[in-house]
Amino acid sequence: MSETTQQARQPGTPGAGLLELDDVSVTYRIAAGEVPAVRGVSLTLGSGSALGIAGESGSGKSTLAMALLRLLPKDARIGGRILLDGEDVLAMKWGRLRAVRWAGASIVFQGAQHGLNPVRRIGDQIAEPLLVHDLARPEAARKRVAELLDQVGLPAWRARSYPHELSGGQRQRVMIAMALACAPKLIIADEPTTALDVMVQAQVLTLIKELVAEHGISLIMISHDLSVLADVCDRLAVMYAGRVIEHGPSAEVFHAARHPYSRALAAAFPTVGDPASRMAPRGLGGDPPDPMRLPGGCSFHPRCPVALDGCASLDVELWPAGPDRTAACVHVREKEEAS
Repeated sequence: MSETTQQARQPGTPGAGLLELDDVSVTYRIAAGEVPAVRGVSLTLGSGSALGIAGESGSGKSTLAMALLRLLPKDARIGGRILLDGEDVLAMKWGRLRAVRWAGASIVFQGAQHGLNPVRRIGDQIAEPLLVHDLARPEAARKRVAELLDQVGLPAWRARSYPHELSGGQRQRVMIAMALACAPKLIIADEPTTALDVMVQAQVLTLIKELVAEHGISLIMISHDLSVLADVCDRLAVMYAGRVIEHGPSAEVFHAARHPYSRALAAAFPTVGDPASRMAPRGLGGDPPDPMRLPGGCSFHPRCPVALDGCASLDVELWPAGPDRTAACVHVREKEEAS
């Protein structure tokens, strides 16, 4: 896989990435006011690369994923630029956006049970994007469905099944087959293994890795589990309170995180076979901040075990944290300035 890089660029300057996010923000308008769910995210994803986006519930990662294809509700306002293969998704007219969905970029939703129509056979549901986008006639679509089911490890006769006749892992494989149907350049997987047991999760993750490598597809995977993302993705972006607070090669972010929040996420999972780790898991106390009442300075400082007095007022940003890495922590800035 080619490497995903984060680049500083001026608006209007062409970039080399398949997907470029330039100062993307998402604000929900509700009766009580405006809720800033995503704040100033800038990332670049190269062709054939895999980027993991991690964070707790409420960090903004799923909102960011939905914004990429303008799948958010009408009360959401999206700012910045989202360039897919050089074309601004936010400036697309409805007809063009409809053509890009599935064919240019597709999404694997978190709950397959809710993403599939319970009264339609799965073969018809997999074939639907092919027929809607005029990529195949009905007979050719049926053959393509059989090929897709084979790719995700399901027999062709399962095309006649209804969703309730499949297990959770099988339904998730059907969702992946649907995402692959129109041969998109980008797949967005929003916590695709959350509801699965450990063994089935491992099988689905292996399937995703193999398909991405075989077809040269770019991947964005959303999860709260850094270990899963480090296993699948080239790079990781960790989000907190709507912002990216660390970004870099996945193995380095997982094993040697520079931001205290990233370290807490990586340490939140017990080590298999280690009783001490199981009995005394190293979690993170407290809850993420209310988006409508964000603390001043670094949003993480009320929960941070190494916060300094100035963290409550310091205007933090992503500072260099080593080769091809950034982190939004004052300790990172001080260490880089001292070196």
